[in-house]
Amino acid sequence: MRTITVPLILISLQDDGFHLLVEIVVFGQKLLAVVDTGASRSVFDQTFIKAHIEDLETPEETHATTLFATSSTFQAIIPKLKIGRLKLHDYNAVALDLETVNQAYQDLGHPQVIAIIGSDLLLKYQAIINYKKMKLYLYESF
Repeated sequence: MRTITVPLILISLQDDGFHLLVEIVVFGQKLLAVVDTGASRSVFDQTFIKAHIEDLETPEETHATTLFATSSTFQAIIPKLKIGRLKLHDYNAVALDLETVNQAYQDLGHPQVIAIIGSDLLLKYQAIINYKKMKLYLYESF
């Protein structure tokens, strides 16, 4: 089993608590994602996905709830997704509108996020969040 250590960024939501961000690489771009242990599934911003993938699929269940709203979804295959040294190939992504998330972040002076990393990936890779060290530990089996 290989341990992958990924730095975390802690942002303040003023009186509403904190969020953790992590850098990911998707379509060759370094971008930020929220680490959300309460999200059942990882999701990506639909505008970003539409700009990079032509073949999109609308699933039977077409709605998902995020931290801020409920939105229609679609699915796409991301050829390569990196979280630290973890490389995922042909990741079956769910995409939805993250505009309200990014608007809230912008209003608080925070950077835009392109995804929310949820429990599907956190559970699969046995994630451990170390708040003292601001590190995300993922464990990859061979």
